Amino acid sequence: MLAGIPERTYRRRLARTRAGNPPKGPWPAPQVDRIEALAAKYAEAWPAWGYRKIAALMRADGHEVTNSSVQRALRRRGLLLPQGFRADRKSWAALPRQVFHDPPTERNRVWQTDFSEFETAHGGIWRISAVIDYVSKYCLAITVTPTGRGVDAGTASGSRSRKPPAY
Repeated sequence: MLAGIPERTYRRRLARTRAGNPPKGPWPAPQVDRIEALAAKYAEAWPAWGYRKIAALMRADGHEVTNSSVQRALRRRGLLLPQGFRADRKSWAALPRQVFHDPPTERNRVWQTDFSEFETAHGGIWRISAVIDYVSKYCLAITVTPTGRGVDAGTASGSRSRKPPAY
């Protein structure tokens, strides 16, 4: 035995190396070659999604792909998300808690609102504004409008009476 491998294997690999042939691939990957452009298109359309989610979306659209093939295709193009990407997103979620020096602990002290857009079947857009209590996460009011202006946010918060909700 030479270098922990059988002598015959050692001699064969040595002869290959001396002849200029590498001992191992790159092996052909026809499946990855076939889906690489399509996977890149999905990844560019949804940059925050990982390879598993992209593979699931491709399967839902009728393409026969595996998670590992999509991962290899995205790695070739440099579109694979870093390993700690989910942890990064969780750290961004902690930022709203750092807004307050002394966070509120009682209900009805801080309300928050935001607009969400929903597209109708005929191409229209509904903008839904929900007013939520910061501590209890209780939805106090919801308005649906075709626009998303500051006046609409004021209307949503104004539609809520000043009495605390009965829990």
